[in-house]
Parts: sequence; C-alpha cells; structure tokens
Amino acid sequence: MTARITSRSGERAQLALFPSLGHDIAPRDAQDLMTWPFFSLAKSKRTAPIDFRMGQTWISVEAVPEHGMATIWDADVLIWAASQIVAARDAGKPTSRLMATTPHEILTFSRRGTGKDHYDRLKAALDRLQSTTVATSIRQQHQRRRHRFSWINEWRELADGNGRAYGIELILPDWFYAGVLDHSLVLAIDRAYFDLTGGLERWLYRVVRKHGGYQTGGWSFDVAHLHLKSGALSPLKRFAFELRGLVRRQPLPGYRLDLDATFGRERLNFTPIPIDPLDAAMRRVGLPFVDKS
Repeated sequence: MTARITSRSGERAQLALFPSLGHDIAPRDAQDLMTWPFFSLAKSKRTAPIDFRMGQTWISVEAVPEHGMATIWDADVLIWAASQIVAARDAGKPTSRLMATTPHEILTFSRRGTGKDHYDRLKAALDRLQSTTVATSIRQQHQRRRHRFSWINEWRELADGNGRAYGIELILPDWFYAGVLDHSLVLAIDRAYFDLTGGLERWLYRVVRKHGGYQTGGWSFDVAHLHLKSGALSPLKRFAFELRGLVRRQPLPGYRLDLDATFGRERLNFTPIPIDPLDAAMRRVGLPFVDKS
C-alpha cells in the first residue's frame, strides 16, 4: 500500500490536500457517531453485522472476515479528523476530505504510545475503517433512501525516493465530512475520553455527552433502550451487569452515573459533575483538570 506522494490519481487527484494542523488541538466528535451504533464495542474481531432499526432511522454495518468491523477505538482516527477539520474551519483555513498526516500525530492526539506495535495497530485500524461498510438513512432527505460508504474511502502510506515511510494520506467519505462541517453536528469532548479502556464505557461517554451535555438536570435512559442503541452482541442481562460495574467505578470524565428501577424497569441516570468555568475551558483544550473537591 506504500506509494510516493507524487503518484496521485482517481478521487485523490480531484481533491485539494489538507495537511494536518498538529496533534495539540481540542478534540471534537461528530454527533451522529456519538448517538448511533456504528462500531464494534469489542476488542476481539467482530464479523457479525449491525442491523439497527428505530423509528425512521436505520443503520446497517458490515465487516469483511479479513479485518473485522471497525471498533470504537478505531473511531479515534475519525475524532482526530473531525478535530482537524473544525480547528481549520474556525481559523478560516481551507479543509478537504483528502488529509495528510503522520501516524505519530494521530497516536499522540489520542494518547497512545508511539512504538512499533502502536504503529502496526494504527495501520490495522485504518484497514478496518476502510473495509467496514455502512448504509444508513441518517441525514438523507428521504428516510427510505440509503447512503452507503466506508469510514475511509482509501488510505496509503507515503514514502520518499528511497522508500522510507514518512506519513499517510487518507480520504474521508462525503457523509462524514458533511456532518463535521455542519456546526450543529459536532461537539467538544473531554480529552480524558482517550484514557477510557473499555468499549462500553467509551460508547456510553459519547452517548452521555451527546444527550446530557452540561445540563444541570442530566438525562436518563431505559437500560433496554441503551442496549438496543449500543449494537452490542452481548445479551441484555450481561449488558446490564456491565453497566452496574460502570456505576460502581464511575469512570466517565465529567459525569456521574446512577441506576434506579422506580417504574419497574431499570434506568441509567447521568448528571454532569459541576466544574468551574476555568476547569471547563481547560478540559476543552485538553489541559489537566484540577479537582478542587
């Protein structure tokens, strides 16, 4: 897959190149990806498809046996891409679906190591993002119509004249790019999100951030409803058991979780943990949070 930067063809030749702005930018997430079941929550390879229906919204996610389905950890690449696009847009700089960066930058942005094994894992993540196919009615003018795409149209390693790799290029799909350019469809997230190690807790943080935001009253979800929206392969009983573990550990940055069964059905409640404006600003730019409690 290695190629020189001069050999541009096809879709790549029609797009302006968007060089990255560096790793030290505020993380942003696409709201559509925070709300719906687009990724595997397991670290083990998943080939079973996601087939989700709720009202007029439907999503189908399919994987190939060679690579498996893109995971919620792989989605860090898309968070990086969304953050780059928003930062450039806000600075009045041009953006494009064709992005150039280095593996080191993506790994550093998402708080990962930069050893050879981490580079290899990033390449495997890019392969899963490229080979996973999604079909959805979300953001389609007519809900019965579908938009089918992969999370990355294509990617390649860049090499100099001596064959030494020095970066990567990737092309984002229209569906994702259009959503990120829409101001109302992107949210800031806490950089501590990248420290979350479990697939369920990562997914739950994104759901909580999207639906609860910083509302003082918080939000709540029926556990069975959450299970459906997660796209997880585990049965509801196991899913509820894992949620109880999260409530005991309280791992979500900025939020407190609570379970109750007031109406005979278990519900997960979450409320934002109050922080002062300075700490909130520090969170948004990725600086350490100062706990004054």
